[in-house]
Amino acid sequence: MDINETDIFKIGLAFVLGALLGLEREYRSKPAGFRTLIMITVGATLFTILSYRIGSGSPDRIAANIITGIGFIGAGVIFKEGLKVSGMTTASTIWIASAIGMAIGYGAYYLAGGVTVLVLIILMLLSRLEKLFDRLHMVKFYRISFEASVYSIDELEKNLSTFGVRYKKNKVIKENEAIVVYYWIGGKHDAYHLLDNYLMNTQSIKSFEV
Repeated sequence: MDINETDIFKIGLAFVLGALLGLEREYRSKPAGFRTLIMITVGATLFTILSYRIGSGSPDRIAANIITGIGFIGAGVIFKEGLKVSGMTTASTIWIASAIGMAIGYGAYYLAGGVTVLVLIILMLLSRLEKLFDRLHMVKFYRISFEASVYSIDELEKNLSTFGVRYKKNKVIKENEAIVVYYWIGGKHDAYHLLDNYLMNTQSIKSFEV
């Protein structure tokens, strides 16, 4: 199986576009960074090239297996820390990097380059817009624990109302003498600051988690 100039160009382009995506993720210290995204993009390109060379008559089968394999890698960078899920953007970047690699392998160079630029705009510029929206309105999930003998849910919700947040009680659990309440809370950045200070400085609150 010979290697021609077109194959070398495709692999080189996959390296460059994967590196651009990887640099952005590396700069933000994400789990899948520079080397990982290069290998994913180059690997997807190589598999796509091979799907034509093998000549099985159904190159789409290899493409489908690339998507399946990338799904496992993407799942590995999604983490649940308490009530917060992180890594979704990195997993999406892995997914799109494989798609860019496949586009290069099929010879759709302008499509691959255009999508790479679009993804970089989303990752670099729209993140600032997202932070602005978060300052204006954000949704968080709280786990709040307190002693049932000295504090109550009614008292807690009365105090929540004073911070200018909207809340919805999702679940209540009794653990020995403690009550654990799970809340969906929406509000502005400053409101969360006041709420967190209250929860940290109130003796009746045993613990809270966001």
